[in-house]
Amino acid sequence: MKDNNNTNKARKFSPETLMMSYGYKPSLSEGAIKCPIFQTSTFVFKNAEEGKAFFEVAYGIREQREGEELGLIYSRLNNPDLEILEDRLALWDEAEDCAIFESGMSAISTVMFEFLKPGDLLLHSAPLYGGTGHFIKEVLTKFGIESVEFMPQDTKETIIQKVKDTGKADRLGLVHIETPANPTNDLIDLTMCREIADAFSTPEKHVYLAVDNTYLGPLWQKPIEFGVDIVIYSATKYIGGHSDVIAGACVGSFDVIKRLKTLRTFLGNMAGPWTGWLLLRSLETLQIRMEKQTANAQKVAAYLNTHPKVEKVYYLGLLKEGDAQYETYRKQCLAPGAMIAFDIKGGEAEAFTFLNNLKIAHLAVSLGSTESLAEHPASMTHSSMSKTEKDILGIGDNMVRLSIGVENPDDLIWDIEQALNC
Repeated sequence: MKDNNNTNKARKFSPETLMMSYGYKPSLSEGAIKCPIFQTSTFVFKNAEEGKAFFEVAYGIREQREGEELGLIYSRLNNPDLEILEDRLALWDEAEDCAIFESGMSAISTVMFEFLKPGDLLLHSAPLYGGTGHFIKEVLTKFGIESVEFMPQDTKETIIQKVKDTGKADRLGLVHIETPANPTNDLIDLTMCREIADAFSTPEKHVYLAVDNTYLGPLWQKPIEFGVDIVIYSATKYIGGHSDVIAGACVGSFDVIKRLKTLRTFLGNMAGPWTGWLLLRSLETLQIRMEKQTANAQKVAAYLNTHPKVEKVYYLGLLKEGDAQYETYRKQCLAPGAMIAFDIKGGEAEAFTFLNNLKIAHLAVSLGSTESLAEHPASMTHSSMSKTEKDILGIGDNMVRLSIGVENPDDLIWDIEQALNC
């Protein structure tokens, strides 16, 4: 690409600029300025030789030749909407490649099935998104895959010892973390986790590190810079951003994503063209939306932090020098994001009263959308956890989680104030 001055100097454009056109050739679609929806199951070959060549590359019979474009075969294997989306989404993380899935959970489950096998050990952080925790404890165990968890406050030495205490340190296959954690905003040090994975790696076996980066999205945290192998997103959240699509994504190296795409082909959990098209639309405004949501959240968190009916606010933007996770935040986060949790004075009854009296924020699970959402983690998103687990992690009956949207921040604060005063 050339810059706008038509000089010979090459210019590296920012992702927010490339979201408008990268990977799409209007000349191949009757000059349409936006990528059409390729609502088709199969694609026609020009001749038998072309069909053979496409299948050879798709099925790994041979490597793709220099300058050779991967041809379209069947929408379970590839589709223009998904290919363009994957090219664009990879730009935010400066990743080599991307794979899109039908949901965030399908992305997570595909990663775990690909990089773990019966008899292996999974190391993971806590707390996790409820669906992830359920999959680890109730599904992976059926395949003979065990797990060990660690807390945000655990040191590297403590975590390494926990792995050794299982007696299966030589079978550690994957480290999966969620940072910031849902719903507490606890941070996990990415550099530390890379060092832990490396401590159990051997020349014959690489221990992969996967990070669920949904909470901060591809703008405010860049895990690949810290040695992460696989970055996972629920694309339903900030990437989609309009509460009208379910999708998941993984970004990483060509080798890692190739493995995930191969398994995706046979599990059949790729996203469809409509989903791809909706996410292409959403990527064009991703930065604008996330900047506005973060600015709003900073104002809301500051208000909650001084309210007499609020015991504690869990928000990255309130971390100060001397706080346990302040240095981790400064090192690996580019902004505090738009997710807030807070403990209201009282218990479940007071939390429910607050939630039932909101006028602008909607009482619903999910997060990262243009509208503000509020929910009760202990009885909703994290209800499958035992009381002991919730107590250890600080998920009390008086906790409320807020996903801040793009509304006027003064209106949001008014809404929170009147609900707290009910």
